[in-house]
Amino acid sequence: MERKSYDWFEQRRKTRGLELAHDQITKAFDTVTWLHKATKSFSEKNFKEAQKYIDNLYKTEEGVDQLRTDVFMELSKGAALVADYREDLLHLVKRLDTLADHTKDAARCLEMLSGAEIPQELCEKTVFMTGKLVETAQTLRNSIEKISSNPTEAINEAKKVGEIEHAIDDEYLKTKSLFVKYGVDMNCGAMVIFDDLVEFIEQAADMCADTADYILILSSRE
Repeated sequence: MERKSYDWFEQRRKTRGLELAHDQITKAFDTVTWLHKATKSFSEKNFKEAQKYIDNLYKTEEGVDQLRTDVFMELSKGAALVADYREDLLHLVKRLDTLADHTKDAARCLEMLSGAEIPQELCEKTVFMTGKLVETAQTLRNSIEKISSNPTEAINEAKKVGEIEHAIDDEYLKTKSLFVKYGVDMNCGAMVIFDDLVEFIEQAADMCADTADYILILSSRE
């Protein structure tokens, strides 16, 4: 994935901690993209391709975990950062790590469902939700990039995150309502796992919205 520049971090990248945080944020967002690709392949019953994307997600998430640890250790050394900014950075790192955790959990569910007979309508709902999750994550990325260079635009982008997250919530409820329609025909175990899948997708979206709320505070400071 292309390594992007985050203006807010570039101003303070005099320490290794900030460099590590940059990588961690990029990888956290990458997990969302892999999840969407996996759900799309799953919907098309291309389980082999879906597994490839799931494996990529797992590897990326492992990198997120390692970078989170490295960031915490680096910042604990008393690097030349103002205390407030160090705390801000830690909060972002924690939230994005949790985002990656939720996408990993969703991928695990998808992996367990490989080969299971899932109604196409439910598969399509999942693809729509993960597509919106990608949109949410990208909007969040744009917001983070503009915290320092254009705080007003960062605030606008952060507000968009909440709007997209509401669309995911609506689709989440519609998907849940379909369980009544398909519950009789679906394998009980598959139904439980699929229920977990949509729960984790919705939780990932919630984490994006939570991070966006925090960015509103950061942008207001700038």
